[in-house]
Amino acid sequence: MSNNTKDTIFIGKKPLMTYVTSAIIQLATLPLITIKARGLSIAHAVDVVQIVLHRTNPAFVIGDVKIDSESLESQDGRTRNVSTIEISIKKKTV
Repeated sequence: MSNNTKDTIFIGKKPLMTYVTSAIIQLATLPLITIKARGLSIAHAVDVVQIVLHRTNPAFVIGDVKIDSESLESQDGRTRNVSTIEISIKKKTV
């Protein structure tokens, strides 16, 4: 997977269709993009990928899916483990 941030979409608190539109625009010029999320945004990341695949039915497929966790320091100073996910979408090869 590429470390280039231009082919990565980080899922946050914006409306779902904002990320879907961004993904479709990037897929028009790039052969592979990565959707990344952590914590409660993981469900939104999965939704984004599913919507993109249904809108571009035969053109794209899910590539690698990576599930991990990160240690983050909370505002009160405690260390917490937060789940993360990376889902790649790539052009379908014939």
